[in-house]
Amino acid sequence: MKTLWLLLLLVLAMSPAHGRAIRASADPVKDEPPITAKEREHWAFQPLPAECGESSSGKLDALIQLRLAAVGMKQSPQADAATLIRRITFDLIGLPPSPEESVAFEKAFKERPSAAVESMVDRLLASPLYGEHWAQWWLDIARFAETDGFEHDRERNRAWQYRDWVITALNKDQPFDDFVQQQIAGDLLPEGEEVATGFLFSGPDMPDLNNQDERRHVVLNEITSTVGSALLGLTIGCAQCHDHAYDPISQADFYRLRAFFNKAVVPKSDRQLGPSVREYTEGVPASMVYVRGDFRRPGSEIQPGFPRIGGGLNENTEDRTGLARWITREDNVLFLRTTVNRIWQQHFGRPLAPTPGDLGLQSEDPANPELLSWLAGQLPRQGWSLKRLHKLILMSETYQQATQPPAMDEAAVNLYAAMPRRRLSGEMLRDAMLSVTGQINLKAGGPGVHLPLPKEVSGTLLKKQSSKTDDPAEQRRRSIYVFARRNARQPIFELFDRPDALASCSLRQQSTTAPQALLLMNSEFSQEMADALARQALEKHSSDTGAVISWVIERCFSRRPSSQEVQLGQVFIQEQTVLTGSFAEAVADYCLAVLNANEFVYID
Repeated sequence: MKTLWLLLLLVLAMSPAHGRAIRASADPVKDEPPITAKEREHWAFQPLPAECGESSSGKLDALIQLRLAAVGMKQSPQADAATLIRRITFDLIGLPPSPEESVAFEKAFKERPSAAVESMVDRLLASPLYGEHWAQWWLDIARFAETDGFEHDRERNRAWQYRDWVITALNKDQPFDDFVQQQIAGDLLPEGEEVATGFLFSGPDMPDLNNQDERRHVVLNEITSTVGSALLGLTIGCAQCHDHAYDPISQADFYRLRAFFNKAVVPKSDRQLGPSVREYTEGVPASMVYVRGDFRRPGSEIQPGFPRIGGGLNENTEDRTGLARWITREDNVLFLRTTVNRIWQQHFGRPLAPTPGDLGLQSEDPANPELLSWLAGQLPRQGWSLKRLHKLILMSETYQQATQPPAMDEAAVNLYAAMPRRRLSGEMLRDAMLSVTGQINLKAGGPGVHLPLPKEVSGTLLKKQSSKTDDPAEQRRRSIYVFARRNARQPIFELFDRPDALASCSLRQQSTTAPQALLLMNSEFSQEMADALARQALEKHSSDTGAVISWVIERCFSRRPSSQEVQLGQVFIQEQTVLTGSFAEAVADYCLAVLNANEFVYID
């Protein structure tokens, strides 16, 4: 029976229906398989259209509407002013709008809708809060954390400098090609930014590993795999032991790419790498292909080169500057499609190509391949400006649609016949609570803040790992500045699906679990925020229950309450006052209920 199973597995591995033959040759360079014409036909490898057409939001809408018309559908009407200001403000700065901003926008929107939206988008893109919000998007991709991970999870005392560099670069709208080049080779480029290369060493590491040769092998493989998935949208790491099972990436391709980083990784026992990178000129082993990925079995020596499916073996370059420039070339379609697919995903909650970390042969076709290619062409055409790309998307009718009605089927949602409803991330939830209660500390930059952890979490850690920042004002800073530990995330981040930073994360999973509701209702933080909101409401409106309710709704939902909401709120507070014997406690309970409402937790 065992023999039959082995034969079956062999047949599956060799079957074209299940991909390429899995080969782990003793000489992966000599036995490297050619890339077939059929493999090159895959949509992700195709060149972009020579003419990208007009660079306008109208072109974006036309491409969406063309797909909808083919199935007899139309887009949804434009969302109302209250929905749009909340959607766009959260999208660009990760915080809710103030009541004053909502009132001003609603007035301007009535007079000139398009001008009001454009003015708001420009204002938010110019805010320093934009970089703080969008940095988390990139830090997920960069698998950023401020500790090593593994058993000891030692702190990286200067890792925060890379986080601050990302925030600054996004705020000044650093051209995205340069943004990426700096992270690959900032130490080598003219007028480069060395701190940016913290990207390469942001992954997990084990400095106390007994065998430093093994450690070097693992770190180099991890960097190479991350560059493949983060910047090219391919699971290149699958080829470190054998030729890729599905994609046209050989084991030799993997080690050619890895060779670019060979001189940057020379570890010393019990010493952390980085935070930035340097090129070593002495004591660097030659770049090798490792048979079956085993660091104890070096094979042929190999020179740096680009993955063949991306454009050839090399371009007369052996250092990381050549790699950085090749990745960000205007004709590197994998890089362009990968980038714009992820930006679209952040704005709509779902990517055009469903698997943003893997655009290879196993990926599903994009919902709108023409739109994906057009957006990919727009990135260099817009001067590599992410802010211009954001504006192009946000000014479209597609983005400004009303949220899908409950009866709309999945196919219609996939074709963007309405705006998908999205839940706030754990970081955005925490920041939103701090914001609407007036508790948020908008101090920027610097070392990460250590928040207190629940006893059930801190009790599992070493003594130093459970330390906290004592200053209450520091504990109220934005979530981007909360110390990012691999082995123990804050409960609100953990429960709301923050990635573990062990690998590049291109798409956060979104779970729905009972502990999420329990945390929002019962955690010490939620209770504190509800109490703070209630205190402010009572200070402003005393015992005027209707005014208290209106004030709370306007702050939390960015709109005026309906008469029915005021009436229901009055009944709730009256009953809770009888139950608790305290009007103040009843108002706090009402505030807690509002902070738990779907309208607070979700964006329409």
